[in-house]
Amino acid sequence: MAERFLTFRVDGELYALPANQVAEVIRLPAMARVPHAPKGLLGLANLRGSVLPVASVRGLVGIEESAEATTRAIVLDGAAPVALAVDVVEALVAVETEQIETRQAELATRPGERLKGAFAADGRNAIAKILDIEGLIGAAFRQEARARPRRALARVAVQEGGIDGKAGGDDRQMLVSFDVAGQEYALALDVVQEIVDTPEALAAMPASEALVLGVTPFRDTLLPLLSLRGLLGFTNRVERTDREKIVVTRVGGALVGLLADRMRSIFPADTDLIEKIPPVLSARAGGEAKISAIYRGENGRRLVSVLAPDQLFREDVMQRLKASGGSTGEGDREAPGSQREQRQFLVFRLGDDEFGLPIEAVDEVARVPDQITRLPRTPKFLEGVINLRGEVLPVVDQRRRFDMPALHERTARRLVVVRTERHKAGLIVDSVSEVLRCPADEIEPAPNLSNETVKLVHGVVNLEQAGRLVLLLDPAELLTRAERGLLDTFRAKAERAVL
Repeated sequence: MAERFLTFRVDGELYALPANQVAEVIRLPAMARVPHAPKGLLGLANLRGSVLPVASVRGLVGIEESAEATTRAIVLDGAAPVALAVDVVEALVAVETEQIETRQAELATRPGERLKGAFAADGRNAIAKILDIEGLIGAAFRQEARARPRRALARVAVQEGGIDGKAGGDDRQMLVSFDVAGQEYALALDVVQEIVDTPEALAAMPASEALVLGVTPFRDTLLPLLSLRGLLGFTNRVERTDREKIVVTRVGGALVGLLADRMRSIFPADTDLIEKIPPVLSARAGGEAKISAIYRGENGRRLVSVLAPDQLFREDVMQRLKASGGSTGEGDREAPGSQREQRQFLVFRLGDDEFGLPIEAVDEVARVPDQITRLPRTPKFLEGVINLRGEVLPVVDQRRRFDMPALHERTARRLVVVRTERHKAGLIVDSVSEVLRCPADEIEPAPNLSNETVKLVHGVVNLEQAGRLVLLLDPAELLTRAERGLLDTFRAKAERAVL
């Protein structure tokens, strides 16, 4: 009786897998790196709409990784598919059962190999070793795992803060600010659907005003795109930049995208410092009529003009917006009793990888302060502490926390202030790219191919059309239990040192 095997090479070694375990062979896909992944897990990839963990055979058998040599991925068939990254796929061969040697395979194993047998691939010289792939994966990824039920990404339980626009349990309003013509403007967080990059595809609308830039595909509908510069009475830029962002909001029931020069920050504003626009200005017809209030921060040194979406457009423009594709699409309708639960995430970058934090766990986003107080004998992940409006805040370098090399270009770095049930900390990230909104039932659980170190990834948003995977992090798991204890200790020291 003959058995069929797929043979492949890794670092010159010839290995084999039973053909009935193989679903397909693909080119090595683009992958999202998983922080603190065990050796052998390269990352997560998108395979025709499904999130697929990619394991390296080199890592599984203890061979040094080589990005240049590894070119193919073998997708295994099964209830939980996994792709195996290999150097070269050789052939599909048929081997008689009596030609498979098990004793010789046991004698010929390299350290780290787990084999089920071996056979002569060409009848004489080349020996193909049959990998025990289930044993290798189990040893590499699940030996440290604790039994814990799989669950969908749940709302983060925080003592303070929320998605309703209020922050911190006190009388504060969460604002999203952005630059327009060198000035800072803001919208309340609860009226912002998403903040996304400027689209590549944009259909211009004939005979439209300068403020109407066109329409662009968005989710399952068309999104009219308008210039905040035009709406506020400024001249439009001649050239576009890669820092421009689209603020997606709803105006009179219509979904619209507002083009801003760049995203500035997300921050809690004390409502006592938000003043209504003076009547003499609100009665005028210019750009100042679009402003509903002024926020006076930093003892009056920071003035932020707060916009109200329903004040941005004239009535005739509103009618054209609704007629030109501003109505909601199938995935965003708000039929009573049937509305899908929506989740919002702040997306940040570390290198080429994107991560998301539940927006209700984010207190604010700000520039990385110039002055960070260093503390002696601190753990390597702790950058120091800062005094944030009278509160001592530990600052974590997220690159260092995820064992990534230091960033040379630091101008775009941001401080994301995250709150959990017990801790509040500032995370230094490479950049903040957007606020992402998606239905809760479209969040895929993280593949169950991990050990204790990667349980911080609780879900994945698969933006298949854009070729992006956003790994959703649990803020409570960003630090280990030991590190949280150290954080408590150093925070107590910092309060004495700073205050």
